[in-house]
Amino acid sequence: MTDPLVIAGRTFPSRLVLGTGKYPSHGVMKAAHEASGTGMVTVAVRRVDLHGRVAGDLLSWIDTSRIMLLPNTAGCYTADDAVRTARLAREAGWSNWIKLEVIGDEQTLLPDNEALLDATVQLIREGFVVLPYTTDDPIVCQKLERAGAAAVMPLGAPIGSGLGIQNPNNLLLITERARVPVIVDAGVGTASDAAIAMELGADGVLMNTAVAGAGNPAMMAEAMKHAVEAGRLAYLAGRIPRRRYGQASSPVEGLVTPGAPARS
Repeated sequence: MTDPLVIAGRTFPSRLVLGTGKYPSHGVMKAAHEASGTGMVTVAVRRVDLHGRVAGDLLSWIDTSRIMLLPNTAGCYTADDAVRTARLAREAGWSNWIKLEVIGDEQTLLPDNEALLDATVQLIREGFVVLPYTTDDPIVCQKLERAGAAAVMPLGAPIGSGLGIQNPNNLLLITERARVPVIVDAGVGTASDAAIAMELGADGVLMNTAVAGAGNPAMMAEAMKHAVEAGRLAYLAGRIPRRRYGQASSPVEGLVTPGAPARS
């Protein structure tokens, strides 16, 4: 790979990260993971058996020889609860990597950024590789980066909303200033949303509902794969500037005006 995603020194084969919830079945989930080419999936710590795989459970359907499990603290509403959940995952032999979520509102599921920052500082002090899920606030993202976050994960829109990228200017500010990877997390509804996130300079996109809730999850996963790749290529290529008026796409130099004598 000439342009790999690297987080905390680890290289991933894809810039697309998927979740593991809301699929119609574990078999459908596995097919979607394979179609996406993802190298990392998130798993809610509080929704699985931490102490071992049971035949037929969710973890047994994930090929961990090529896909990294990223435990997350989904469902936590306080910093203490999130820190405790991360510790449980590590003590159970999972990983010192954690996707950190501290939800501040039960209806909107928006993050509590103050509690998130507190939990980030504490977990980094304890040796965790922290990837915090936050709002699309450039200042909060800078604070998380300064605290030692391995990546920042601003939302595109509220979790599961499918609204797409609601504030592209904020995401552009975040990607322009960040010195750690920026993974757009939450709100993607379809492939064009993922492409836009990547065109804005995101290093990757994390999604769950957009794939798991699609009519054909495996097909949508493949579409997301291509969208992320296309968006990244477009970002690297550099788009043309926006203009208020039209501009001829063919050069006008040397054109002959109708009825004018040709130049000798």
